[in-house]
Amino acid sequence: MEDTAEELLVKQQRREKKDLQAKIQSMKNSVPKNEKKRRKQLIEDIGKLEAELSQKHENELRDLQNSHPADQVDEVADAVDCIDLTGGEKADVKQARVSKAQKRRDKKAAQEKERETRIAEAEVENLSGSRHQEDLKLRQKLAEKHLQIREICSDGHCMYRAVEDQLVDRGSTLGLRELRAQTAQYMRNHADDFLPFLTNTNTGDMYTADEFEKYCNDVAETAAWGGQLELRALTNVLQLPIEVIQADSPTITIGEEYAKPPITLVYMRHAYGLGEHYSSVETLREAASEDQEGVNDS
Repeated sequence: MEDTAEELLVKQQRREKKDLQAKIQSMKNSVPKNEKKRRKQLIEDIGKLEAELSQKHENELRDLQNSHPADQVDEVADAVDCIDLTGGEKADVKQARVSKAQKRRDKKAAQEKERETRIAEAEVENLSGSRHQEDLKLRQKLAEKHLQIREICSDGHCMYRAVEDQLVDRGSTLGLRELRAQTAQYMRNHADDFLPFLTNTNTGDMYTADEFEKYCNDVAETAAWGGQLELRALTNVLQLPIEVIQADSPTITIGEEYAKPPITLVYMRHAYGLGEHYSSVETLREAASEDQEGVNDS
């Protein structure tokens, strides 16, 4: 028995969606993720191909609707919609009354178009946005030192957790609570070194003694974010230099008076929606693998 026009159209549109899916995957594989301009053009090309195929299928359904009952056209549309460009078949779609099927299809098409637009915009933003650019610059700077980022959770303790992570490699047992407590105590004991840099945001005046004590209590007992003042205190507590690598500024070293290898942190301005963030570092995996191969060869 020969296939009906509806069945032929189902097969044709399913095949075209699968062919486009394979073509898109091949296009993505051919462009390295770090090539911003080519990736941006890739996203535009993919969007254009998807839009063209979608428009072609809509036109074919419209032509079929003009010559066949509406319920048969709905059946074709639902069958074709069971394939999307991410691959794989979706669950079977149960037939409903014609009017509901039409509304459902229109809603699905609108949602899919909106989703594809969001994905395309996100891809472009990821490639050209400040977060992506910062990540590229940091990775390049770290690679020159045979290092890579070791992620630290963004919970307000990130600077102290990054320092704690670095100290573990040196055999230290100092934990988050001890680091915060000792930082606060050092600041209390050397108030004259820190007070000039702390001002009341409402009045612009330098902190009073009570305000400074509250600041130190927050350092010790809360998830208050740490910055350069706390890093300065930490270098003296640990008697170690602390190196901070940044994307758009030269690397800074605090505590250079201590003639020891520094611990290294990464400062990220755009990593998280909540704002600034510190992470730790570790040996670049590729470099570590090469070192291990050298040991095995010897």
